[in-house]
Amino acid sequence: MSKWPDWLPLKAALTDSSVYGAPQISNVVMLNTNENPFPLPAQVVDQISEAVRQTAVDLNRYPDRDAIALRTALAKYISKDVNGISIDNIWAANGSNEILQQLFLAYASGVCLGFTPSYSVHPLIAKITGANWVAAALDNNFNLNIDLLASLINKENPSLIFITTPNNPTGGVVKYELLEKIASLVVGRKTLLVIDEAYAEFSTEKSAVNLISKYPQVVVVRTMSKAFAFAGARLGYLVADKTVVDGLKVVRLPYHLSSLTQAAALVALENAKIMQSEITEIVKSRQVVKDGLEKLGLKVIDSGANFLFFTGFKGSSEQLWQQLLDQQLLVRDVGYAGYLRVSIGTESENQKFLQSIKLILG
Repeated sequence: MSKWPDWLPLKAALTDSSVYGAPQISNVVMLNTNENPFPLPAQVVDQISEAVRQTAVDLNRYPDRDAIALRTALAKYISKDVNGISIDNIWAANGSNEILQQLFLAYASGVCLGFTPSYSVHPLIAKITGANWVAAALDNNFNLNIDLLASLINKENPSLIFITTPNNPTGGVVKYELLEKIASLVVGRKTLLVIDEAYAEFSTEKSAVNLISKYPQVVVVRTMSKAFAFAGARLGYLVADKTVVDGLKVVRLPYHLSSLTQAAALVALENAKIMQSEITEIVKSRQVVKDGLEKLGLKVIDSGANFLFFTGFKGSSEQLWQQLLDQQLLVRDVGYAGYLRVSIGTESENQKFLQSIKLILG
């Protein structure tokens, strides 16, 4: 029996869908959503408060619908590492998920290709927007098989291809040279290659943004949620050829990015260096947690992100997830049998996690 009432005209494709989101539980150590565990520096909080106060004076007016100042600042931020990036190459929205949704709305005219396990929101948005999603499995080591991808591209002639690097939930990184080979496969096709780089700042790999000038079909999606410790502000952005950005303007909702969000994000970008000062500590802690898990006999996938994907424990992932929760630790069961994902927290949180899992494993 359907859980939906007969009178509700819910689209047939959505009747078996569930609401996306990680469990939200009080009074536990939150290591399940890949947030930056460090609060914003006090001086940045003060600056954001003042920026919001000044912006509030004009809240009777609509925001800048094209977010000119914000996109200019984002272009400056990206230009630290890549030449030739201007405001015309940048688009911003309420988190990278809205960017992804806009990509589907504007460009998903045929099959959309992705990989599994990977970011579960990609196929979810495909379903919501009515796109035809086709997923290829990563190999046994969670690596991308370019021969398989090439075969699928020839077979499906996709409008969108999604590759996540560092990959969520595995943490694996796709080498820049391999991304360039994949970019060359879509030349001459009516296809966009979307590289989801939500965790790029935690990786030493060269960003796919460098490919855009040579391969205008490459689109790079980023977020301020992770490295900027800005998850609550909801600011995602895209770096792409100007024509890709122009297409997104067609499908965006009017005034989609609030004045308050734009003001806060501008302050964060002005303080990028201090906002990202904990990245080195998080990367070091990632290695400490990895070493600790491996000492317990567990297998941990190499990660370029701020989380780890691990296996090798007895029993099911659901059982270990519950045992950790009983210890007031919340990690992520992503639905991949025999694996759990843990976000890197503060030093004390990481130690509590390692001590608890050691106790559980005996």
